[in-house]
Amino acid sequence: MIEIISATTQHQINQIAILADEIWREYYIPMVGKPQIDYMLEKFQSAEAIKNQVDTGFEYFIITFDAIPVSYIAIKKEEEALFLSKIYVLKSYRGKKIAKTALQFIEQKAKDYNLKTIRLTVNINNVTAIKAYNALGFKNADSIKLDIGNGFFMDDFLMKKEL
Repeated sequence: MIEIISATTQHQINQIAILADEIWREYYIPMVGKPQIDYMLEKFQSAEAIKNQVDTGFEYFIITFDAIPVSYIAIKKEEEALFLSKIYVLKSYRGKKIAKTALQFIEQKAKDYNLKTIRLTVNINNVTAIKAYNALGFKNADSIKLDIGNGFFMDDFLMKKEL
C-alpha cells in the first residue's frame, strides 16, 4: 500500500535527507559525478536545507510503500504553476506505481490550488526521467543552465504539463 505523508516534523525531514542521500548517490553520480552530488546534497537536500525550503513555502512529502519510507516529493505553489521540485524513488521500489501515484497526488494539489500547470526541471542527460515525464503528459518547454555555485551547473530542461 502506498501512502503520502506531509513532512512537517524534524524526524520526517531527517528521513527525507537520508532518502535523498541514498537515491541521489545511486542515480546521479554516474550522470554528473560524485563531487557535484556531494555539493548538491549538502546545499539542497541536507536536513537543514530541507527545513529552510519548508520555511520558504516548499511542501515536502514522504511516500511509504507497505509503511516503509521509499520516496519523497517536494512542491511549491507559484502564481502561475505548481512547481514540482523533487520526485525521487528508491531504486528497489521503482516500477511499483509509486511515481504515478505521486503524480496523481501532485495533479490534485495543483487543482486544489486552482493552478492549471505543473512545471519541473530535469537534467538534460536524465533520459529515463524525460521519457517518463513525456509519457505522463509533460512537454519540453525550454532549456535552463543555472550556476549553482562551487563551479557546478545544473543543465536542465524545463518541462510543463497543462491540466
